[in-house]
Amino acid sequence: MTDSAPPSPTPDVSDPLLDDLAWRGLRYQTTEGLAAHLAAGPARVYCGFDPTAPSLHVGNLLPIMQLVRLQQHGHRPVALVGGGTGMIGDPSGKSAERQLSAAETVAANAAGVRRQLEQFLEFDGPAAAAVVDNAEWLAGLDVIGFLRDVGKHFSVNVMLAKESVRSRMETGISFTEFSYMLLQAYDFVELRRRHGVTVQAGGSDQWGNITAGTDLIRRMDGAHAHGMTFPLLTTAAGQKFGKTEAGAVWLDPERTSAYQFFQFWINAADADVGRLLRFYTLMERAELEELDRATAEHPQRREAQHALAYDVTGRVHGAEGARVAQELSGLLFAKGDPHGLSPTAVGALSKEMPVAEVVRPEAGLGGLDVAELFVTAGLAPSKGAARRLLEQGGLTVSGRRLSAGERDVRDGDLLAGRYLLLRKGARDYGLVRVVGG
Repeated sequence: MTDSAPPSPTPDVSDPLLDDLAWRGLRYQTTEGLAAHLAAGPARVYCGFDPTAPSLHVGNLLPIMQLVRLQQHGHRPVALVGGGTGMIGDPSGKSAERQLSAAETVAANAAGVRRQLEQFLEFDGPAAAAVVDNAEWLAGLDVIGFLRDVGKHFSVNVMLAKESVRSRMETGISFTEFSYMLLQAYDFVELRRRHGVTVQAGGSDQWGNITAGTDLIRRMDGAHAHGMTFPLLTTAAGQKFGKTEAGAVWLDPERTSAYQFFQFWINAADADVGRLLRFYTLMERAELEELDRATAEHPQRREAQHALAYDVTGRVHGAEGARVAQELSGLLFAKGDPHGLSPTAVGALSKEMPVAEVVRPEAGLGGLDVAELFVTAGLAPSKGAARRLLEQGGLTVSGRRLSAGERDVRDGDLLAGRYLLLRKGARDYGLVRVVGG
Protein backbone atom coordinates (compact mmCIF):
# COMPACT_ATOMS: atom_id res chain seq x y z
CA MET A 1 0.00 0.00 0.00
CA THR A 2 1.14 3.56 -0.59
CA ASP A 3 0.77 6.94 1.03
CA SER A 4 2.88 10.06 1.35
CA ALA A 5 5.83 9.87 3.73
CA PRO A 6 4.96 11.04 7.27
CA PRO A 7 6.72 14.02 8.78
CA SER A 8 9.63 13.27 11.08
CA PRO A 9 8.24 12.79 14.60
CA THR A 10 9.34 15.22 17.29
CA PRO A 11 11.87 13.56 19.65
CA ASP A 12 9.88 12.36 22.64
CA VAL A 13 9.99 9.92 25.50
CA SER A 14 9.18 6.32 24.70
CA ASP A 15 5.63 5.03 25.07
CA PRO A 16 4.67 1.37 24.42
CA LEU A 17 1.51 2.28 22.49
CA LEU A 18 3.23 4.78 20.20
CA ASP A 19 6.18 2.43 19.72
CA ASP A 20 3.79 -0.32 18.61
CA LEU A 21 1.92 2.08 16.30
CA ALA A 22 5.21 3.21 14.78
CA TRP A 23 6.25 -0.39 14.08
CA ARG A 24 2.90 -1.09 12.46
CA GLY A 25 3.19 2.03 10.29
CA LEU A 26 0.27 3.67 12.09
CA ARG A 27 2.04 6.61 13.74
CA TYR A 28 1.83 9.49 11.29
CA GLN A 29 1.53 12.89 13.01
CA THR A 30 1.61 13.52 16.75
CA THR A 31 1.62 16.69 18.81
CA GLU A 32 4.71 17.49 20.82
CA GLY A 33 4.71 15.83 24.23
CA LEU A 34 2.10 13.18 23.38
CA ALA A 35 4.31 10.25 24.39
CA ALA A 36 5.05 11.80 27.78
CA HIS A 37 1.34 12.48 28.26
CA LEU A 38 0.37 8.87 27.48
CA ALA A 39 3.23 7.45 29.54
CA ALA A 40 2.15 9.51 32.58
CA GLY A 41 -1.01 7.46 33.03
CA PRO A 42 -4.25 6.37 31.37
CA ALA A 43 -5.67 9.05 29.07
CA ARG A 44 -9.09 9.51 27.55
CA VAL A 45 -8.77 9.50 23.77
CA TYR A 46 -11.53 10.18 21.29
CA CYS A 47 -12.17 9.58 17.64
CA GLY A 48 -15.18 10.86 15.72
CA PHE A 49 -17.51 9.07 13.30
CA ASP A 50 -20.00 11.12 11.29
CA PRO A 51 -23.24 9.25 10.44
CA THR A 52 -23.21 9.83 6.68
CA ALA A 53 -24.78 6.38 6.13
CA PRO A 54 -26.78 3.87 8.20
CA SER A 55 -23.65 1.73 8.56
CA LEU A 56 -19.92 2.16 9.01
CA HIS A 57 -17.58 0.63 6.40
CA VAL A 58 -14.09 -0.89 6.38
CA GLY A 59 -12.54 2.56 6.08
CA ASN A 60 -14.06 3.38 9.49
CA LEU A 61 -12.71 0.12 10.87
CA LEU A 62 -9.18 1.56 10.92
CA PRO A 63 -9.95 4.30 13.52
CA ILE A 64 -12.09 1.79 15.43
CA MET A 65 -9.04 -0.50 15.69
CA GLN A 66 -7.03 2.47 16.92
CA LEU A 67 -9.49 2.85 19.79
CA VAL A 68 -9.29 -0.89 20.47
CA ARG A 69 -5.47 -0.67 20.66
CA LEU A 70 -5.67 2.34 22.97
CA GLN A 71 -7.96 0.40 25.28
CA GLN A 72 -5.62 -2.59 25.11
CA HIS A 73 -2.86 -0.33 26.44
CA GLY A 74 -4.98 0.87 29.36
CA HIS A 75 -6.33 4.12 27.92
CA ARG A 76 -10.04 4.98 27.89
CA PRO A 77 -11.48 5.33 24.37
CA VAL A 78 -14.36 7.67 23.63
CA ALA A 79 -16.17 7.06 20.32
CA LEU A 80 -17.92 10.23 19.22
CA VAL A 81 -20.97 9.85 16.99
CA GLY A 82 -21.46 13.04 14.97
CA GLY A 83 -25.20 13.46 15.28
CA GLY A 84 -24.55 17.20 15.20
CA THR A 85 -21.64 17.54 12.78
CA GLY A 86 -23.33 14.96 10.54
CA MET A 87 -25.91 17.64 9.74
CA ILE A 88 -23.13 19.57 7.97
CA GLY A 89 -20.50 17.11 6.77
CA ASP A 90 -16.73 17.17 6.93
CA PRO A 91 -15.12 18.63 3.78
CA SER A 92 -11.87 16.74 4.48
CA GLY A 93 -10.94 14.50 1.57
CA LYS A 94 -13.95 15.60 -0.47
CA SER A 95 -13.64 17.28 -3.87
CA ALA A 96 -17.22 18.57 -3.91
CA GLU A 97 -19.95 19.73 -1.55
CA ARG A 98 -21.73 16.98 0.37
CA GLN A 99 -25.45 16.46 -0.13
CA LEU A 100 -27.07 17.49 3.16
CA SER A 101 -29.28 14.86 4.80
CA ALA A 102 -32.57 15.42 6.59
CA ALA A 103 -32.42 15.61 10.38
CA GLU A 104 -34.44 12.39 10.69
CA THR A 105 -32.00 10.56 8.40
CA VAL A 106 -28.97 11.77 10.37
CA ALA A 107 -30.60 10.73 13.67
CA ALA A 108 -31.40 7.25 12.32
CA ASN A 109 -27.89 6.88 10.91
CA ALA A 110 -26.38 8.02 14.22
CA ALA A 111 -28.35 5.37 16.12
CA GLY A 112 -27.11 2.66 13.75
CA VAL A 113 -23.50 3.83 13.94
CA ARG A 114 -23.67 3.93 17.74
CA ARG A 115 -24.84 0.30 17.88
CA GLN A 116 -21.98 -0.78 15.63
CA LEU A 117 -19.35 1.06 17.65
CA GLU A 118 -20.55 -0.57 20.85
CA GLN A 119 -19.74 -4.06 19.53
CA PHE A 120 -15.99 -3.37 19.32
CA LEU A 121 -15.16 -1.79 22.69
CA GLU A 122 -15.27 -2.90 26.32
CA PHE A 123 -17.49 -0.85 28.63
CA ASP A 124 -16.44 -2.27 32.00
CA GLY A 125 -13.26 -2.05 34.04
CA PRO A 126 -10.65 0.70 34.53
CA ALA A 127 -10.33 1.31 30.76
CA ALA A 128 -14.09 1.40 30.17
CA ALA A 129 -15.07 3.01 26.87
CA ALA A 130 -17.81 5.54 26.24
CA VAL A 131 -19.91 6.34 23.16
CA VAL A 132 -21.30 9.88 23.02
CA ASP A 133 -23.18 11.96 20.45
CA ASN A 134 -22.15 15.55 19.76
CA ALA A 135 -25.77 16.49 19.05
CA GLU A 136 -25.94 16.65 22.87
CA TRP A 137 -24.14 20.01 22.85
CA LEU A 138 -24.22 21.14 19.21
CA ALA A 139 -27.96 20.84 18.50
CA GLY A 140 -28.90 23.57 20.98
CA LEU A 141 -26.06 26.02 20.30
CA ASP A 142 -26.91 29.71 20.23
CA VAL A 143 -25.43 31.14 17.00
CA ILE A 144 -24.56 34.57 18.44
CA GLY A 145 -23.01 33.04 21.55
CA PHE A 146 -21.06 30.50 19.51
CA LEU A 147 -19.61 33.18 17.21
CA ARG A 148 -18.67 35.37 20.20
CA ASP A 149 -17.18 32.63 22.37
CA VAL A 150 -15.69 30.26 19.77
CA GLY A 151 -15.52 32.01 16.40
CA LYS A 152 -13.41 34.86 17.76
CA HIS A 153 -10.54 32.42 18.35
CA PHE A 154 -10.28 31.42 14.68
CA SER A 155 -8.29 33.29 12.05
CA VAL A 156 -9.77 32.97 8.57
CA ASN A 157 -6.26 33.16 7.12
CA VAL A 158 -5.18 30.18 9.22
CA MET A 159 -8.31 28.22 8.28
CA LEU A 160 -7.70 28.86 4.59
CA ALA A 161 -4.23 27.33 4.96
CA LYS A 162 -5.63 24.03 6.31
CA GLU A 163 -5.49 21.22 3.76
CA SER A 164 -9.18 20.33 4.16
CA VAL A 165 -10.11 23.86 3.07
CA ARG A 166 -7.23 24.71 0.73
CA SER A 167 -7.88 21.65 -1.44
CA ARG A 168 -11.41 22.89 -2.07
CA MET A 169 -10.63 26.48 -3.02
CA GLU A 170 -10.69 25.80 -6.77
CA THR A 171 -13.93 23.79 -6.82
CA GLY A 172 -15.54 25.91 -4.12
CA ILE A 173 -16.60 25.41 -0.52
CA SER A 174 -19.73 26.72 1.17
CA PHE A 175 -19.71 28.56 4.48
CA THR A 176 -21.56 25.55 5.89
CA GLU A 177 -18.66 23.18 5.24
CA PHE A 178 -16.10 25.91 5.97
CA SER A 179 -17.52 26.12 9.51
CA TYR A 180 -17.06 22.37 10.12
CA MET A 181 -13.60 22.99 11.57
CA LEU A 182 -15.08 25.22 14.29
CA LEU A 183 -17.61 22.59 15.27
CA GLN A 184 -15.05 19.77 15.46
CA ALA A 185 -12.70 21.95 17.48
CA TYR A 186 -15.55 22.79 19.83
CA ASP A 187 -16.31 19.05 20.17
CA PHE A 188 -12.83 18.62 21.63
CA VAL A 189 -13.48 21.44 24.13
CA GLU A 190 -16.77 19.88 25.27
CA LEU A 191 -15.30 16.37 25.47
CA ARG A 192 -12.48 17.63 27.67
CA ARG A 193 -14.90 19.47 29.92
CA ARG A 194 -17.51 16.71 30.13
CA HIS A 195 -15.43 13.53 29.89
CA GLY A 196 -11.83 14.51 30.60
CA VAL A 197 -10.71 13.75 27.03
CA THR A 198 -7.17 15.01 26.37
CA VAL A 199 -6.27 13.32 23.05
CA GLN A 200 -7.98 13.19 19.66
CA ALA A 201 -7.11 10.47 17.11
CA GLY A 202 -7.98 10.41 13.42
CA GLY A 203 -6.79 9.96 9.86
CA SER A 204 -4.08 12.22 8.49
CA ASP A 205 -6.72 14.25 6.64
CA GLN A 206 -8.01 15.32 10.09
CA TRP A 207 -4.75 16.89 11.27
CA GLY A 208 -5.94 20.45 10.60
CA ASN A 209 -9.19 19.88 12.49
CA ILE A 210 -7.37 18.16 15.37
CA THR A 211 -4.82 20.93 15.87
CA ALA A 212 -7.62 23.49 15.63
CA GLY A 213 -9.16 21.71 18.60
CA THR A 214 -5.99 21.60 20.68
CA ASP A 215 -5.49 25.32 20.00
CA LEU A 216 -9.08 26.16 20.95
CA ILE A 217 -8.74 24.27 24.25
CA ARG A 218 -5.63 26.29 25.03
CA ARG A 219 -7.34 29.58 24.18
CA MET A 220 -10.68 28.91 25.88
CA ASP A 221 -9.65 26.83 28.90
CA GLY A 222 -5.91 27.43 29.23
CA ALA A 223 -5.35 23.66 29.09
CA HIS A 224 -3.15 21.35 27.03
CA ALA A 225 -4.50 18.67 24.71
CA HIS A 226 -2.94 16.39 22.13
CA GLY A 227 -3.57 14.85 18.74
CA MET A 228 -2.38 11.83 16.79
CA THR A 229 -3.09 10.63 13.26
CA PHE A 230 -2.62 7.50 11.21
CA PRO A 231 -2.04 7.39 7.44
CA LEU A 232 -4.87 7.14 4.97
CA LEU A 233 -4.77 3.94 2.95
CA THR A 234 -4.59 3.28 -0.72
CA THR A 235 -3.79 -0.07 -2.28
CA ALA A 236 -0.47 -0.84 -3.93
CA ALA A 237 -2.28 -0.16 -7.21
CA GLY A 238 -3.10 3.37 -6.03
CA GLN A 239 -6.83 2.78 -5.50
CA LYS A 240 -8.82 4.01 -2.53
CA PHE A 241 -8.94 1.26 0.07
CA GLY A 242 -12.33 -0.17 1.02
CA LYS A 243 -14.03 0.12 -2.35
CA THR A 244 -14.99 -2.70 -4.71
CA GLU A 245 -16.77 -2.77 -8.04
CA ALA A 246 -19.99 -3.23 -6.08
CA GLY A 247 -19.26 -0.18 -3.88
CA ALA A 248 -18.31 0.22 -0.23
CA VAL A 249 -17.65 -2.78 2.02
CA TRP A 250 -20.02 -2.24 4.96
CA LEU A 251 -19.86 -3.53 8.52
CA ASP A 252 -23.62 -4.15 8.48
CA PRO A 253 -24.27 -7.82 7.50
CA GLU A 254 -27.46 -6.78 5.73
CA ARG A 255 -25.39 -4.61 3.36
CA THR A 256 -22.27 -6.78 3.08
CA SER A 257 -22.66 -10.41 4.15
CA ALA A 258 -20.02 -12.18 6.22
CA TYR A 259 -19.04 -14.18 3.14
CA GLN A 260 -18.67 -11.08 0.94
CA PHE A 261 -16.74 -9.39 3.75
CA PHE A 262 -14.43 -12.42 4.06
CA GLN A 263 -13.85 -12.43 0.31
CA PHE A 264 -12.87 -8.74 0.35
CA TRP A 265 -10.00 -9.45 2.74
CA ILE A 266 -8.91 -12.78 1.28
CA ASN A 267 -8.51 -11.10 -2.11
CA ALA A 268 -5.89 -8.70 -0.74
CA ALA A 269 -2.81 -8.43 -2.96
CA ASP A 270 0.46 -9.86 -1.67
CA ALA A 271 1.88 -6.31 -1.73
CA ASP A 272 -0.89 -5.12 0.62
CA VAL A 273 -1.60 -8.00 2.98
CA GLY A 274 1.28 -7.46 5.43
CA ARG A 275 0.27 -3.88 6.05
CA LEU A 276 -3.41 -4.75 6.34
CA LEU A 277 -2.57 -7.35 8.99
CA ARG A 278 -0.67 -4.72 10.98
CA PHE A 279 -3.42 -2.12 10.62
CA TYR A 280 -6.55 -4.22 11.09
CA THR A 281 -5.60 -7.02 13.51
CA LEU A 282 -4.18 -7.23 17.01
CA MET A 283 -1.72 -10.00 16.06
CA GLU A 284 1.65 -9.79 17.76
CA ARG A 285 4.85 -8.91 15.95
CA ALA A 286 6.27 -12.45 15.84
CA GLU A 287 3.09 -13.85 14.27
CA LEU A 288 2.94 -11.04 11.71
CA GLU A 289 6.57 -11.50 10.72
CA GLU A 290 5.99 -15.24 10.29
CA LEU A 291 3.08 -14.47 7.94
CA ASP A 292 5.35 -12.07 6.05
CA ARG A 293 7.81 -14.92 5.51
CA ALA A 294 5.01 -17.23 4.37
CA THR A 295 3.93 -14.67 1.78
CA ALA A 296 7.48 -14.23 0.52
CA GLU A 297 8.30 -17.95 0.36
CA HIS A 298 4.95 -19.51 -0.60
CA PRO A 299 2.67 -16.77 -1.96
CA GLN A 300 0.44 -19.33 -3.71
CA ARG A 301 -0.73 -20.64 -0.33
CA ARG A 302 -2.13 -17.21 0.63
CA GLU A 303 -1.65 -17.96 4.33
CA ALA A 304 -1.52 -14.27 5.27
CA GLN A 305 -4.73 -13.53 3.36
CA HIS A 306 -6.55 -16.38 5.09
CA ALA A 307 -5.34 -15.21 8.51
CA LEU A 308 -6.39 -11.63 7.73
CA ALA A 309 -9.84 -12.59 6.43
CA TYR A 310 -10.62 -14.90 9.34
CA ASP A 311 -9.41 -12.46 12.00
CA VAL A 312 -11.20 -9.34 10.70
CA THR A 313 -14.40 -11.19 9.76
CA GLY A 314 -14.50 -12.72 13.23
CA ARG A 315 -14.14 -9.30 14.84
CA VAL A 316 -16.95 -7.78 12.75
CA HIS A 317 -19.31 -10.75 12.22
CA GLY A 318 -18.43 -12.96 15.16
CA ALA A 319 -16.68 -16.33 15.32
CA GLU A 320 -19.63 -18.17 13.73
CA GLY A 321 -19.82 -15.69 10.87
CA ALA A 322 -16.12 -16.12 10.17
CA ARG A 323 -16.39 -19.92 10.32
CA VAL A 324 -19.32 -20.03 7.90
CA ALA A 325 -17.64 -17.56 5.53
CA GLN A 326 -14.50 -19.71 5.56
CA GLU A 327 -16.60 -22.81 4.79
CA LEU A 328 -18.24 -21.13 1.80
CA SER A 329 -14.95 -19.75 0.55
CA GLY A 330 -13.39 -23.22 0.72
CA LEU A 331 -16.30 -24.68 -1.21
CA LEU A 332 -16.65 -22.09 -3.97
CA PHE A 333 -12.98 -21.37 -4.56
CA ALA A 334 -11.15 -24.48 -3.41
CA LYS A 335 -13.90 -26.79 -4.74
CA GLY A 336 -14.47 -28.50 -1.43
CA ASP A 337 -17.12 -31.14 -0.75
CA PRO A 338 -20.57 -29.47 -0.50
CA HIS A 339 -21.78 -32.32 1.70
CA GLY A 340 -19.34 -31.15 4.35
CA LEU A 341 -21.19 -27.83 4.71
CA SER A 342 -23.02 -27.22 7.97
CA PRO A 343 -26.75 -26.43 7.74
CA THR A 344 -25.89 -22.83 8.73
CA ALA A 345 -23.42 -22.60 5.84
CA VAL A 346 -25.97 -23.97 3.39
CA GLY A 347 -28.42 -21.33 4.57
CA ALA A 348 -25.77 -18.64 4.10
CA LEU A 349 -24.99 -20.01 0.63
CA SER A 350 -28.63 -19.47 -0.39
CA LYS A 351 -28.12 -15.73 0.24
CA GLU A 352 -25.01 -15.48 -1.94
CA MET A 353 -26.48 -16.61 -5.27
CA PRO A 354 -29.84 -16.72 -7.02
CA VAL A 355 -31.99 -19.62 -5.87
CA ALA A 356 -34.37 -21.38 -8.28
CA GLU A 357 -37.14 -23.70 -7.16
CA VAL A 358 -38.33 -27.01 -8.56
CA VAL A 359 -41.08 -29.30 -7.36
CA ARG A 360 -39.99 -32.76 -6.29
CA PRO A 361 -41.51 -35.28 -8.73
CA GLU A 362 -43.78 -37.93 -7.26
CA ALA A 363 -41.31 -40.55 -8.43
CA GLY A 364 -38.49 -38.86 -6.48
CA LEU A 365 -35.44 -36.89 -7.57
CA GLY A 366 -34.77 -39.36 -10.33
CA GLY A 367 -37.62 -37.73 -12.17
CA LEU A 368 -35.71 -34.44 -12.52
CA ASP A 369 -33.98 -33.93 -15.84
CA VAL A 370 -30.43 -32.63 -15.35
CA ALA A 371 -30.40 -30.53 -18.51
CA GLU A 372 -33.67 -28.86 -17.58
CA LEU A 373 -32.35 -28.27 -14.05
CA PHE A 374 -29.37 -26.27 -15.34
CA VAL A 375 -31.69 -24.23 -17.55
CA THR A 376 -33.95 -23.51 -14.56
CA ALA A 377 -30.92 -22.38 -12.54
CA GLY A 378 -29.88 -19.98 -15.31
CA LEU A 379 -26.62 -21.82 -16.00
CA ALA A 380 -27.54 -22.87 -19.55
CA PRO A 381 -29.61 -21.06 -22.20
CA SER A 382 -31.31 -24.25 -23.39
CA LYS A 383 -31.54 -27.96 -22.72
CA GLY A 384 -29.50 -28.58 -25.86
CA ALA A 385 -26.69 -26.35 -24.58
CA ALA A 386 -26.82 -28.09 -21.20
CA ARG A 387 -26.54 -31.51 -22.85
CA ARG A 388 -23.49 -30.37 -24.82
CA LEU A 389 -21.85 -29.23 -21.57
CA LEU A 390 -22.80 -32.56 -20.04
CA GLU A 391 -21.09 -34.47 -22.86
CA GLN A 392 -17.96 -32.35 -22.28
CA GLY A 393 -17.92 -33.24 -18.57
CA GLY A 394 -18.52 -29.65 -17.54
CA LEU A 395 -21.45 -30.07 -15.13
CA THR A 396 -21.55 -31.09 -11.47
CA VAL A 397 -24.42 -31.54 -9.01
CA SER A 398 -23.57 -31.06 -5.35
CA GLY A 399 -19.92 -31.82 -6.01
CA ARG A 400 -20.58 -34.92 -8.17
CA ARG A 401 -19.28 -34.57 -11.72
CA LEU A 402 -21.84 -35.91 -14.16
CA SER A 403 -20.91 -38.30 -16.92
CA ALA A 404 -22.09 -37.79 -20.51
CA GLY A 405 -24.86 -40.36 -20.17
CA GLU A 406 -26.35 -39.15 -16.88
CA ARG A 407 -29.72 -37.47 -17.03
CA ASP A 408 -31.09 -37.74 -13.49
CA VAL A 409 -30.44 -36.45 -9.97
CA ARG A 410 -29.97 -38.73 -6.94
CA ASP A 411 -31.42 -38.39 -3.45
CA GLY A 412 -27.86 -38.32 -2.13
CA ASP A 413 -27.22 -35.07 -4.01
CA LEU A 414 -29.42 -33.05 -1.66
CA LEU A 415 -27.74 -30.63 0.75
CA ALA A 416 -29.47 -29.88 4.07
CA GLY A 417 -32.31 -32.07 2.83
CA ARG A 418 -33.58 -29.70 0.12
CA TYR A 419 -30.85 -27.95 -1.91
CA LEU A 420 -28.92 -28.92 -5.04
CA LEU A 421 -25.71 -27.02 -5.76
CA LEU A 422 -25.08 -26.88 -9.50
CA ARG A 423 -21.78 -25.90 -11.09
CA LYS A 424 -20.95 -25.21 -14.72
CA GLY A 425 -17.26 -25.18 -15.52
CA ALA A 426 -14.91 -23.88 -12.84
CA ARG A 427 -16.73 -21.00 -11.18
CA ASP A 428 -20.37 -20.68 -12.35
CA TYR A 429 -22.70 -21.79 -9.56
CA GLY A 430 -26.43 -22.02 -9.08
CA LEU A 431 -28.59 -23.23 -6.22
CA VAL A 432 -31.87 -25.06 -6.61
CA ARG A 433 -34.34 -25.53 -3.77
CA VAL A 434 -36.43 -28.71 -4.06
CA VAL A 435 -39.90 -28.18 -2.64
CA GLY A 436 -42.81 -30.50 -1.96
CA GLY A 437 -42.79 -34.26 -1.73
